[in-house]
Amino acid sequence: MVGNLGLLVLIVVSPRLHNPMYFFLSNLSFLDFSYSSVTVPKMLMGLFSGCQTISFSGCLVQMGCFVTFAVTEFFLLASMAYDRYVAVCSPLLYHTVMSPKLCLKLLAASYAVGLTNTVLLTTTTFCLTFCKSHVITHYFCDIPPLLKLSCSDTRVLQFLLFACGSFNVSVSLTVVLVSYTCIFLAITKIPSAEGKHKTFSTCASHLTAVSLYYGTTVFIYLRPSSAYSLGRDRLVSVFYTVVIPMLNPIIYSLRNKDVKEAFRNVLKKISGSFSLRTLEFP
Repeated sequence: MVGNLGLLVLIVVSPRLHNPMYFFLSNLSFLDFSYSSVTVPKMLMGLFSGCQTISFSGCLVQMGCFVTFAVTEFFLLASMAYDRYVAVCSPLLYHTVMSPKLCLKLLAASYAVGLTNTVLLTTTTFCLTFCKSHVITHYFCDIPPLLKLSCSDTRVLQFLLFACGSFNVSVSLTVVLVSYTCIFLAITKIPSAEGKHKTFSTCASHLTAVSLYYGTTVFIYLRPSSAYSLGRDRLVSVFYTVVIPMLNPIIYSLRNKDVKEAFRNVLKKISGSFSLRTLEFP
């Protein structure tokens, strides 16, 4: 969470990072920070205090927020893929095509899909009857473990979960695949090996993040409920709610010259300000 918050602040305070690519990256950091904040503090509090309870309304809010942020990330990653496609395939038109207006529309559309999923899935989940054990065998309120607790007919919710998941993955992944197919075709036309490497390196971070996020979420949600495995799924859930958000700032910053340069400039300003203050005399 600290890494995402730090990257978000760095992008906001660094004028050289005020472009479409970093606009989307700052929002990715915000999403990662947000859905980690929804699940991790409560999980840690339960581990350290031993009080592992949550109210019905708290469970509703936690699940709704998590679904919103998690689904929005699918479409934000797709928007980032489109941004890379325009940057590589139409560099001279990049700032014209990726205008602030279009960036805001893509971001708003991503959140709109996330909120729609939340309304459909959350309301359907809490229309179920829970007459079995009230012990959720999971780290947070998620739909698959709640399905196991219900004693009513869950076929509608299972259908909605699969339909929404299929839509989210198929639409966003299609945008990603088409964008990167065009990018790879453009890279093959670059004559120099150095040019190919430089162009591909600008997309490598995003490809890594897409692979990690899609792989884990598809494993959890796009399968029949009969395939649910408590131990395995809890481990995978920790991976995509804790590990991936922690890795994303590293993935996007480690080989990014602009981010490293912006970070050095911020450190210089801070150290310069500190030096001036230490030299002041009353």
